[in-house]
Amino acid sequence: MKTAVLLAVLISLACGFVHGQAQEKVLWTFTGTPDGWGHKSKLVLDNHGNLYGTTLGGGTVLTQECGEESGCGMVYELSPLPDGTWTEKIIYSFCNANNDYTCPDGEGPWGGLAIDKSGNLYGTTQGGGANAGGVVFELTPPSIQGGPWTESVLYNFCSDKIGSECVDGQWPASDLILDEQGNLYGTTADGGTGHISSNIAGAGTVFVLTRKASGWTHTVLYSFCSQGQGHHCPDGAYPNGGVTLREGTLYGVTAAGGTSDYYGGTVYELSRGSAGWTETVIYNFTSSIGGYNPEGQLSFGFGGELFGTVYYGGANGLGAVFRLGEGGAYGDVAPATGRGPASGMLIDPEHKVLYGTTIGGGNNFGGTVFQVSASGEATTLYAFCSQLNCIDGSEAGSGLIEDASGNLYGTTVAGGTQTGFCVDGGCGVVYEIIP
Repeated sequence: MKTAVLLAVLISLACGFVHGQAQEKVLWTFTGTPDGWGHKSKLVLDNHGNLYGTTLGGGTVLTQECGEESGCGMVYELSPLPDGTWTEKIIYSFCNANNDYTCPDGEGPWGGLAIDKSGNLYGTTQGGGANAGGVVFELTPPSIQGGPWTESVLYNFCSDKIGSECVDGQWPASDLILDEQGNLYGTTADGGTGHISSNIAGAGTVFVLTRKASGWTHTVLYSFCSQGQGHHCPDGAYPNGGVTLREGTLYGVTAAGGTSDYYGGTVYELSRGSAGWTETVIYNFTSSIGGYNPEGQLSFGFGGELFGTVYYGGANGLGAVFRLGEGGAYGDVAPATGRGPASGMLIDPEHKVLYGTTIGGGNNFGGTVFQVSASGEATTLYAFCSQLNCIDGSEAGSGLIEDASGNLYGTTVAGGTQTGFCVDGGCGVVYEIIP
């Protein structure tokens, strides 16, 4: 992709009413402790139809480190049963190796998982680890059916410091991705070498973990806020959306920085050369009409263009879907129902449609799942909180995945049965949408 690109707002999100909905099915309702709360990560699907995800809290380990009632987070598996229902299994609870109020195995997974061909799961935690800066972990499935999964910490962030600053990054919160060689790419929300000597102590990194015979090697590919000074970060700041890999080049967004500093954000690319990796800003978000503060992962569309979302701005001020391409623009289209798209777009090349979610808006302000056609026509597929007490979920903060039949799966931050730990608003659900 060339660095000279065009920006077009596909959807300017707006609050409104839904005139026809797809079918939604709640696969699992979370209740806090032990089975989890705080879901913002995208699910992954294995070859047997099982779903895997993370929760920020919950789990079977209750310690003072994370709150004696809330738990330190977990990884779970959802499996379909012959009668059409689903069953949940907690496959790992963090802070399982609690040591003097620390969690060397990690604490608080926020980003989504990656899964390899052997069924191994890879993810990150925001906290915990040897240096309390978060970890990258691997979960290996049991050799005997029904046995325990094995967790291994592949990297402890904050292992490299200048003074009190974590130059190797800290607080990873985005989804990990795997390349064909089995290397892991991700971002950290803080740390790095950007403006160490100024009043900003690191604005996040892009990193890779490379598998070698001797183990895993961590490398910082780029530290944001390496350009400019003070609060001015023309190369971007806070890469909360993770990265997308295509033909050896990485693409992502920063929630802040660029030509508009903290109220803008950027789209960037990282390309590999003989002298290492080079970052290029390929778009600066500068206005509320075009949107600002992109946070979700980027996706490649039908013709090689990039699609993403901005949390704020757009024609209605409630967030927007954008397209970056080399020739032409879709232009404005009819608004979808919803506000605040916090994740990226799922591309369905077979049906030439895009799918996304919003945290708010919809009939009852519970968020939505929406669809955009290749021509730019927007449709709301489902508005959450359509059922009494939002038992169908509320605040759809995660990205979507799709199975071979075209069904969509995602999670909500809130909603579901309001009992026990989740008496106020619910702890969220895993849902299926049949378009």
